[in-house]
Amino acid sequence: MEMSINTPAILFPAISLMMLAYTNRFLALASLIRKLYANYAASGKDPQLKDQINNLRRRLNLVRLMQASGVLSFFLCVVCMLLSYLGYGGWAVSIFGLSLVCLLYSLALSLKEIFISTRALEIALKDMEA
Repeated sequence: MEMSINTPAILFPAISLMMLAYTNRFLALASLIRKLYANYAASGKDPQLKDQINNLRRRLNLVRLMQASGVLSFFLCVVCMLLSYLGYGGWAVSIFGLSLVCLLYSLALSLKEIFISTRALEIALKDMEA
């Protein structure tokens, strides 16, 4: 399969926007953790605190993995472009495929993090209803 240098370049804007969204998620989680810590320091123990900590820790780990696989996908796209430029078309196609796998993994982790965060919000809403 022949691939031009422009093929991996198509992913650059998509990966950049995805990384921006992941950074926003990370900042929101960091803010939530700091707020939870301030509430804990001010009022003492909360019965749901352990569940909240576990949930936030899982989400934080997922965001870290999402960001790492997104950066790896971006890195592999650049390597693919370099290999294509240097005339190593077969290697470039393989590296591009690996880049797509990393991107797919990152998106799957993102979906999992979304489900975890919405479940946490449902628990909070149910607690307020009771």
